[in-house]
Amino acid sequence: MTTRTRTPASHTGTAEVDLDEETVLLVDDPATWPKGQRAVRTLVAMPAYNEEAYIAKTVLGAARHADKVLVVDDGSTDETVAIAGALGAIVVCHETNKGYGGALRTIFSTARDLGAEELVIIDSDGQHSPGDISRLLTELRKGNDVVIGSRFVEGSAGDIPAYRKVGMKVLDTATTLAGNNLAITDSQSGFRAYGRRAIEAIQISGEGMSAGSEILIQISDHRLKVAEVPIKVRYDIAGTSSENPVSHGVGVLMNIVRLISLRRPLVFFGIPGAVFTLAGLGAEIYTFSEFYRSGQFHYIVFTGGFSMLILGLLLGTVGIILYSLVQIMQGQRSGEKTNSTAAAGSPVGQGAGKAEQGSSH
Repeated sequence: MTTRTRTPASHTGTAEVDLDEETVLLVDDPATWPKGQRAVRTLVAMPAYNEEAYIAKTVLGAARHADKVLVVDDGSTDETVAIAGALGAIVVCHETNKGYGGALRTIFSTARDLGAEELVIIDSDGQHSPGDISRLLTELRKGNDVVIGSRFVEGSAGDIPAYRKVGMKVLDTATTLAGNNLAITDSQSGFRAYGRRAIEAIQISGEGMSAGSEILIQISDHRLKVAEVPIKVRYDIAGTSSENPVSHGVGVLMNIVRLISLRRPLVFFGIPGAVFTLAGLGAEIYTFSEFYRSGQFHYIVFTGGFSMLILGLLLGTVGIILYSLVQIMQGQRSGEKTNSTAAAGSPVGQGAGKAEQGSSH
């Protein structure tokens, strides 16, 4: 799979970039920059979908704090790409809309390709203030791997509608159940900064808004150091979301539930299975005890208890099978990492590395 590349008039040349299965159009391709301009220490990135009204303000504000600004256009049909490209941003375009998770996946892939030491991700719709980027970077440079802009520290939540606060707390709880052992006040914040370790470690698989929770789970798995700083978010901007907030929240919750079922199958399936099994056994014991005591057979109780017993056993079996599969997959991944490490440390691996370094010069 190859991708088409277009560069501004100030650069010449094209390049092939392997970012995803679909064609990606890259404006201001880093491969065409002069040699002295290729190092990117601080990269500020933003997903964008039909954000021509606010993209200029966000790009210009972000450029004050970054070596380069990256805009991942997720299939926009307006002038988002033209405006961002004219302002000097690196623009990666998805030909079709891949969702928030797909945009984040491209952002992290591009940050790794650019060798970025610091990555800040901000919304492009005007809800986040680019002036807060310096807060996140200051905290990141204190030795943290990830810094989250939180709406719930130091009284920052005052402007958030009540129904949003309730929804956020539900999603925070679900994220914790999915395997996030971090003490985070705002798991759904899209305003975050990542250091080099986090940029290398995070690999996003989902495409929806639950990608934010997936990232937190991976941060917890890799034991990265996390901090939070207060930010302000605007909710008075029209057209910041094309989805109903209730249906959107339910969709995110369902994706997090899916993560829970894959990461903790014994808990997700085993606990309900045990409850149904015990309830079914209780109903059956009651039915037969009543039959021997009074001669009456409660068919409804018997049928309901038998159904719960079967359902409970099925859930328990599914949980055990999924848990076994997860353990096998984790074992295979650990083996692959061990083999790759051993190969890199062997004389052959070292020779290959030297040859590669020689060819790069």
